[in-house]
Amino acid sequence: MSTATHTVLFTDMAGYTESVAGSDREGLRRILKEHEGIVRPIVERHGGWVVKNIGDSFLCLFPAATDALRAAQDILQIKTPGGAGLRLRLALNTGDVEIIGGDAFGDSVNLAARILGLTPAGEIWFGGGTRACMNAAEVAWEYVGRFPLKGVPGEQACFRLVPDNQVWLPTKIATAAQDGRLVRIREDKPAHLLPPDSVVLFEGYAPGSPSLAAALDALPVLDPASIFLATYRISPSEREIWTESGRGLVIGTAEAIEIAVRQNQLMGDSGHGVPADSMITVLLGRIADADLELVVGGLALPAVPLGHVVAGYHFDLNPDGRWVTHSEQSVCRIDVSRMGVRLEARTPDISVAGAMVPPGESVELQRPLTIHTPLGEISFLPLPKGYAGVLLRDTATRLGIKNGQTAEIGRKPNAPGLALPNRERQQNIRWCPGQTAKQAREQGFTLDRGLVGRQQAAVTATKEFIQLAPLHGDCPTYVLRGAQLGKVTKPVNLRLGDLIVAGTTVVALRNP
Repeated sequence: MSTATHTVLFTDMAGYTESVAGSDREGLRRILKEHEGIVRPIVERHGGWVVKNIGDSFLCLFPAATDALRAAQDILQIKTPGGAGLRLRLALNTGDVEIIGGDAFGDSVNLAARILGLTPAGEIWFGGGTRACMNAAEVAWEYVGRFPLKGVPGEQACFRLVPDNQVWLPTKIATAAQDGRLVRIREDKPAHLLPPDSVVLFEGYAPGSPSLAAALDALPVLDPASIFLATYRISPSEREIWTESGRGLVIGTAEAIEIAVRQNQLMGDSGHGVPADSMITVLLGRIADADLELVVGGLALPAVPLGHVVAGYHFDLNPDGRWVTHSEQSVCRIDVSRMGVRLEARTPDISVAGAMVPPGESVELQRPLTIHTPLGEISFLPLPKGYAGVLLRDTATRLGIKNGQTAEIGRKPNAPGLALPNRERQQNIRWCPGQTAKQAREQGFTLDRGLVGRQQAAVTATKEFIQLAPLHGDCPTYVLRGAQLGKVTKPVNLRLGDLIVAGTTVVALRNP
């Protein structure tokens, strides 16, 4: 018996049971022999060995994680003449493995097997152990998510190897391509005007290059979650630099990304493809000498219960400064229930009204106070009926407007417009009992979608006044002045220092 660090690779024939249901024993032996004929030579060529086969699966071991991933990629790309209708899936994990009588045992083996159960046909997934041990610049990979696995404590991070002929577009990119909101910026074809609610994809730029930095500087201020970089292999340091502010990556070759984007364009509402040139000729630029800035300045907390639908909810403060529905790496969590508002510390260095809050502990927020976080100060202000309170901290998401202009705010405002956060997941909501909540859940209700319209309100700036006009009949807009919250039912005049409350978002009026 010996224990050593190995990378475990499982291969599996997806659809095996259905494909062999009508096969005789000879056909079954032929299919399994073809599978072994693919796996064994490639595994051995990359320095590994086959430990055993388990029905339609093979268990293999490798001394090096990168070699195991390369072997997995080669295995997936092989096509078998007799294996029509069969597709392989592969899963890996790295860690201590016990070798007993030529067989392999241990938590790493079990975890790889559990990941295999999640892996779709035609894909290669791997666990955090492999991610930590591999040469991350040699292979193209991306984060898939965190998943509960049977028999494994907590949620486990899973990653996916990206072959050179495939790409998995992030939902935000795919949806923007379908809606005609995707702005593709290429080094050889810069753009100049940014429409509202855009999603930006930088293509052809080397990560960390001066040209990419200059292109980023030319953007108006956007939600970082709407900015993506297309790349295939990227070093760990450049990946961290790019993503630490909340920006996204599209991992894939230029050819694979082009095909995937065009396919999503063809799936758009019009049923016709959007001409490629129209996606890259949009011009980028700031409004020069703006007279007023609209700034996303905090999180508003609607009181519960909410319309017989929401009994309670939470928001997590991401390390990039965004309030999200759920984050495994959150700085703190704000929870709203019938009992009030509570803050749970998730990291050290969180204090409320000068008192430290250890990670894992929570405190109630009942009065105006200051919350100190590693990201800076957040002011909490409790509110009367309708809202439990607001958490105030200016973000980088803002829009400059000149005197004489009218700017919309909302989930999908007309230009010029300030797009408010549209957090799509429901996992932060605790539902009320009853049919109303059930229907809302099935129809995709979220706090942002349910409380904010596409065009919510309009702000007009002149030399004499700033005016706010409601645009949506069902989603109310409020003005917060001091500690007084007032519903806007007709155009009202504002002044600097006033706050606009729409759904879960606070918009501040600032001098540029």
